[in-house]
Amino acid sequence: MRMFLLFFSVILLLALASCNLPSNSQPPGQAGASPTPNALLAAAGLDFTPTLPPTPTTTPNPTSTPTLTPSATATDMPTETPTETLIPTQTPTETPTLEPSPTHTATMTPTYAVLRGRVLQLSNCRYGPGAPYLYKYALIEGSNLEVIGRNDLGTWILIQAIGGDNPCWVNASLMELTGDVMSVAPMYIPLPQSPYYGPLTGVWAERDGNDVILSWNPLYLQAGDDSEQFPYLVEAWICQKGELVFTPIGSYETIIRVTDEPGCSEPSHGRVYGVEKHGYTNWVEFSWPAHP
Repeated sequence: MRMFLLFFSVILLLALASCNLPSNSQPPGQAGASPTPNALLAAAGLDFTPTLPPTPTTTPNPTSTPTLTPSATATDMPTETPTETLIPTQTPTETPTLEPSPTHTATMTPTYAVLRGRVLQLSNCRYGPGAPYLYKYALIEGSNLEVIGRNDLGTWILIQAIGGDNPCWVNASLMELTGDVMSVAPMYIPLPQSPYYGPLTGVWAERDGNDVILSWNPLYLQAGDDSEQFPYLVEAWICQKGELVFTPIGSYETIIRVTDEPGCSEPSHGRVYGVEKHGYTNWVEFSWPAHP
């Protein structure tokens, strides 16, 4: 608005000035000098100082300071020096030759039975499978017993009370059995040992054709130690009809003769005991002579 009033005043003053210009008849030098615009404005009572519009102030925008982002510095990596890798050379090995293993033929294990038997008559039960052995105790007729063993031929059987643990030998013909005697296991139990007498001495064997003569020195017993049975016992395994047969022999003498035939796959052999009422001396083996 102020600018408008200033502009209007200037126009008005210019118009007034043009009306007061001197005529050409005015003598030179008499004419007044033309008033200046500032003079005209001053005459009009106006401020001749022009008001300039305000200079726009420029507000500086915040200058963004660039932030330096550290760049990755490339580091020289150590250069791997290739090393020579030694590849082991396989030494050829010999392949073992497998030897065929021997084929084992399965052996059938026989299954044996324990029988029951009834005593047919009053019988002697002994320490070994034969009449030459010492008497152990008597069997009462009608008694029912367990049969737990036999000799090779089944002619003597090892019996005991049912569930008992004191066995002895009896002739198989003196008992009635509930099964086949040969289904019972063949068995041998050791003889009771004498606590007072040592083994026999002077034990000797010699052959006379198919006969073998066996001899030994006599055993002298203390009074009262006589068993009132055979004082000597020979256990011999002798060949008869191509088979080795166990044969117990009781003797009152210090020399006996036995028949031992040829033809068996196993060698014959034998041993001798001294006998007293408490038991048997340690046996002594014969040096059995072979067939010529």
